[in-house]
Amino acid sequence: MMDTRSEIQIAALKAIGRSRKSGIEVSMGVGKTLIGLQHMSSIYTDIRKYLVVAPKKSIFTSWIDDMGKFNMTHLIPHITFTTYRSLPKHDLDYDVVYLDECHSLKETHAPWLKAYEKNGGCIVGLTGTYPNKVSTEKGKMCNYFCPKVFEYKTDNAVGDKILNDYEVIIHRLKLNHIPTLEREGKYGKYKTSEVKEYNYWTNKLEHANDPKSLQICRIQRMKALQSFKSKQDYVMKLLGNTTDKTIVFANTKKQADEICEYSYHSSNSESDNNLKMFKNGDVLELSAVEQLSEGVTIPNLKVGIIMHAYANNRKAAQKIGRLLRLNPDDKSTIHILCYVDTVDIDWVTSALKDFDQNKISWK
Repeated sequence: MMDTRSEIQIAALKAIGRSRKSGIEVSMGVGKTLIGLQHMSSIYTDIRKYLVVAPKKSIFTSWIDDMGKFNMTHLIPHITFTTYRSLPKHDLDYDVVYLDECHSLKETHAPWLKAYEKNGGCIVGLTGTYPNKVSTEKGKMCNYFCPKVFEYKTDNAVGDKILNDYEVIIHRLKLNHIPTLEREGKYGKYKTSEVKEYNYWTNKLEHANDPKSLQICRIQRMKALQSFKSKQDYVMKLLGNTTDKTIVFANTKKQADEICEYSYHSSNSESDNNLKMFKNGDVLELSAVEQLSEGVTIPNLKVGIIMHAYANNRKAAQKIGRLLRLNPDDKSTIHILCYVDTVDIDWVTSALKDFDQNKISWK
């Protein structure tokens, strides 16, 4: 009897068919890499050449592992792996180019891809988060070079019990009025509050009159919101109320080190050991920064705390995805912290717009 994953994979392959350009969006747990390998096998001959492109070299491991797991090692000699950064260095003599995490495409990749397309090549895009807005750089690139022909989203996978159920709790926090922030000014050090700091950058943003100033003010306001200690203090309260395995996605390395005894980031020499202990269950709390949100599976992870959501559904999906690897009948809880009366509300709402709104509550 065919299982749901196999049915989805077959449907995705059918949608790709013999198209010269196609893209598929499938939820984690479905087997995105396997779909790519199945497509290779379906057109395989002894002289085929395939190019697999990904944002990070570490992603290639899953392709190699799946070839061993599903008896497809005959494909290995026919595959060249490369990163998006190195794509323009390659020749055009590949039968198919597989763009893994195709949402990583940038306009700088267009010249090579157009030359490859003109040369008669075939492009298959694979992602779990296809760009929603066609008007953005990533949206334009994906829509042109790998137009979406198939989708199977996270909530479909939850409904079909491929992934476990989940709930998202958004915690509304107020900015602190007490002057706890120390800043360096023209006349030396001074203290200010989170409210005043946020209002300062918002006012600067409203009066910015050129694109560069607008960008600088947006970044500075975002960094200010990320650094405010009131979220960090709230995280400590949440950690005190849970006994399940919990991951905290912090904004900075400093926050990660202060929030949990065990942290995972590039400056921590104990990161790999901490992650190993967390996976094994020897440690029940781990704080991390962005690099753990993608490509890492942690057994029995039931609780996640996201300090900052950004207005980015892909980043939110990657973080929430770490909490969807339980048994299908289990349920995970994701806490997201959000400052009221700030742009943070808009960011959180935008980040979660593709998720089942019935699973989201505001506290």
